[in-house]
Amino acid sequence: MTRMRLKFVQAFIDSYGTARHYFRRPGFKRVPLPDLPGSPEFMEAYQAAMAGERLVGGIGAKRSVPGTVNAAVAAYYRSLSFTNLAPISRYQRRRILDNFRSEHGDKKIANLRREHIQVLIAAKAEKPGAAHNFLSAIRSLLDYAVKAGLRHDNPALGVDKPKQRSGGFYCWTEADIAAFEIRHPIGTKARLALGLLLYTAQRRSDVLALGRQHIRDGVILVRQQKTDAMLAIPIHPRLQEILDATPIDGLTFLTNGKGRPFDPNDFSHWFKKRCREANLPPKATAHGLRKAACRRLAEAGCSANVIAAISGHRSLRMVSFYTKAADQERMARRGISAISPDARSDQVTATEGHNSREGGGKSAVGGEVQ
Repeated sequence: MTRMRLKFVQAFIDSYGTARHYFRRPGFKRVPLPDLPGSPEFMEAYQAAMAGERLVGGIGAKRSVPGTVNAAVAAYYRSLSFTNLAPISRYQRRRILDNFRSEHGDKKIANLRREHIQVLIAAKAEKPGAAHNFLSAIRSLLDYAVKAGLRHDNPALGVDKPKQRSGGFYCWTEADIAAFEIRHPIGTKARLALGLLLYTAQRRSDVLALGRQHIRDGVILVRQQKTDAMLAIPIHPRLQEILDATPIDGLTFLTNGKGRPFDPNDFSHWFKKRCREANLPPKATAHGLRKAACRRLAEAGCSANVIAAISGHRSLRMVSFYTKAADQERMARRGISAISPDARSDQVTATEGHNSREGGGKSAVGGEVQ
């Protein structure tokens, strides 16, 4: 398993057998880091420590110049707009804004104009997802700047975004799922991973946190890290079969080679290898199973609200994509079936019989039937 190596992080086991991690960088404040390396809470604290101010002469800290991007970002991190975000969202947004202020931190936040933002977005045109995330982070920062009186407007509003043509993450097909199941039978860790992802429709980070303690009376309880929503999802019979047949020793269903909870990035690499063993397309990922679960629900005729009750999507916009696609395919199949040769033949036969009865019973040679 690949071990995460982070600069300036020191670890040791305390007298109670608990792993402790600290950020220790020469000239910077010593910072304790929560949870395990790779978790959203750990990475957020690590990024904050990396972006911290250098100690000057051991007394006080060097302060950002008021009115600069540096000062605005630092203040935004202390605002409710930022602290109310889920840990994983804070980590992702901090990473984007730290990169932004590393390049433009000494500039005045009040001088940032729409054309500047448009240029920055255009530079990310080849990666539409990254461009969208950057624009979202900048909009939130500038919203805060307006509320804090650092500027009078938000120039990020109305900025054009690159068009996403890929459709996002690859959605597993039924053939993909079948190939994986053949290669990884029930009882293996790989099949357990697939079952949890496919039959709960949850994100990777939420699935990795699940364990026996989250099951109550045939229902699995999920606290989503991104939305903080609490979901109660009935356990699918196939998932129950997988759980019953798979040895589970730790607090979480899925553990690494050392019996510890998976780091999300390490899990992705591990799961990718299992996909390659099943000869799946290179773009098949763990997140694609969340999409496949939603697709299955849509094809079963579930409404967007029903799908969201399981997946936990806050917005029905993405969920509606699955239901719309399923409805389109279902109606298209019905239409093609209606004009197929067999269907038309049945219609002609039925019509001839109807006309024969309505027309007084004409014989094939034109005479009246006696």
